[in-house]
Amino acid sequence: MTLRHELKHEINAADYLLLKHRLRRILYPDPHADAHGEYRVRSLYFDDPFDSALMDKVSGVDRREKFRIRYYNEDFSFIQLEKKIKRSGLGHKQSAPLSEREVRQILANDIDFLMERKEDLLKELYVKMKSRLLRPCTIVEYIREPFVHPAGNVRITLDRDIRTSMRSVDIFASDPLQLPTDEAFGVLEVKFDQFLPEFIARAVQIGARRAGAFSKYAQSRKYE
Repeated sequence: MTLRHELKHEINAADYLLLKHRLRRILYPDPHADAHGEYRVRSLYFDDPFDSALMDKVSGVDRREKFRIRYYNEDFSFIQLEKKIKRSGLGHKQSAPLSEREVRQILANDIDFLMERKEDLLKELYVKMKSRLLRPCTIVEYIREPFVHPAGNVRITLDRDIRTSMRSVDIFASDPLQLPTDEAFGVLEVKFDQFLPEFIARAVQIGARRAGAFSKYAQSRKYE
């Protein structure tokens, strides 16, 4: 399992414009982005009846995990189940494909098909939905502008317009009721393997702001 460094900063509108201008000059756009260098992300998060994923995040538990289903730009032809793992501040992501029909089955708690798939991650979701009563609990949606660089396997994202569906779990809803998750304009995320090149580290400096533990999922639950 390859663990990556992950740094997050809440940013305001001025930060966003400054960072976008800098990063566009020195990094490469993600090849999956649209003509404007962006895409829309919608994620459906899972938790158990005790809100363990939420509590672990809020409490700063060193070893934690969470499951989500994600797709981009309302394209139902490419949907992923993802498991995010945190160990001592480092992150790792596992993923497996799902079809729209399979996601709808999961929403209906019709999950036996997961054990028939070859991917271990799908089998793990089945076991945890059965043993820990893991269930879909909320949707988070936002606009992401991603940048990449091969040195250090760097990936930097600027996320804005972060919204939550609260307790709605209809990930395919065409016009869902959503509320903003936070007063901050957006979030800067910096991910890299063993090192962050100095020229990139300088580019993402935004004054006295410090790396934080911002969680889109945790913020999405604040209305409950």
